[in-house]
Amino acid sequence: MKKTSPQTPVPEDPFGQNPFAQLQPESFPAAPSSSAVQHPAPASPASKKNRGRVDILRSTAHRGGKTVTVVKGFIGIGLPEKERLAKAMQKACGTGGTVKEGRIEIQGDKRTEVARILEEAGFRPVFAGG
Repeated sequence: MKKTSPQTPVPEDPFGQNPFAQLQPESFPAAPSSSAVQHPAPASPASKKNRGRVDILRSTAHRGGKTVTVVKGFIGIGLPEKERLAKAMQKACGTGGTVKEGRIEIQGDKRTEVARILEEAGFRPVFAGG
């Protein structure tokens, strides 16, 4: 024997009382015109400061066969900024590295990651050598 559930009547408004029914649209403030809204101007790539060319090399010499990415050719920046760049490169690559004799050395073949960081810093990286 099948049980039948009693049918409940469906109200006209399925959500019950509307809390916004008494609001008058005329009482709302006017929306700002689209000409009054100011959007910040996007930074153009041409406005980026060109800080010069740097060479990115892959080297294995005198390292027991281990590959190292070497960045050299920095002009006009001091040791503190080179160390800051080296730290950012190490963090992005997940490897170690150092600053020696004015060059940045990053462990492993990480030329693409290093080039990206240098471009963000305003340099023009060039892949040199093999």
